Amino acid sequence: MNQLRLGYLYGLGAYLLWGFFPIYLKLLRPAGPVEILAHRIVWSVVFVALLLAALRNIAFLRALARRPRALAGITVAAALIAVNWGTYIYGVNSDRVVETALGYFINPLVSVLLGVLVLRERLRPAQWAALGVGGSAVAVLTVDYGRLPYLALTLAASFAGYGLVKKRLALPAAEGLFVESAVLALPALAYLAWLGGRGTFGHVSAVHTALLVLAGAATAIPLLLFAGAANRLPLSTIGMLQYLAPILQLGCGVLIYHEPMPPARLAGFALVWLALLVFTVDALRHARRNRTTAARNATSPVPAPTR
Repeated sequence: MNQLRLGYLYGLGAYLLWGFFPIYLKLLRPAGPVEILAHRIVWSVVFVALLLAALRNIAFLRALARRPRALAGITVAAALIAVNWGTYIYGVNSDRVVETALGYFINPLVSVLLGVLVLRERLRPAQWAALGVGGSAVAVLTVDYGRLPYLALTLAASFAGYGLVKKRLALPAAEGLFVESAVLALPALAYLAWLGGRGTFGHVSAVHTALLVLAGAATAIPLLLFAGAANRLPLSTIGMLQYLAPILQLGCGVLIYHEPMPPARLAGFALVWLALLVFTVDALRHARRNRTTAARNATSPVPAPTR
């Protein structure tokens, strides 16, 4: 199997798992959102530690310990992903899967906005148009919900911020997840110890306990698959595949859990999809133009040196 096809399989696997993740989280009830989050963190550390030990790749920790700025960045990344995970778990288990899907639809637009505000990037006109349409969508959905879609905005902002920090740290997927989870493990363990016998772990059923333990693998495996895809596929392809997860999450919310989708909410989502269409078409056109320019430069004759 060639590397491109393998990249597609990894990417589809990652986004399919993320897309159907609401079903898994629903199975963890009656555990509360904070208890689920704590177990997800603790068992992620255990799963990735075993994986790294099997790969004999623990030496990176010693090198990382000598980089205090990197450790500070990892702490920020850990806080952002904890907010993202906790918000998502709360949204799914409070029957707001549709709103969580909205968060991941608008995440690319928030990432572009962060690029302008933090990295001082300059946007092309089509990107400004996409942001404007996305802002209109949030306004329409605010009227429909009677409030800001704060779950969606929190998910989008926390994940976009996490992506920005991760881009600067440039850590491999497994190693990054291990250190981030390890940063959060102490408060997670403290919470589970405080919860004690009031928690659901070991008190509901053997299947429920096993599902809480497997939350670590369910967290790590899609990230590892995504890393494999990112190393083999063009960025434009990854950009297209990323919409698969929120489409599936939206389908779960509407078709499986029968959450309402009134006309005004549908109109808001339609505006989001329009913004993403403008954003994606512009990104593909820009990538094609860059490839054409690079190919032209590569085939043009090199001028003879002057004397």
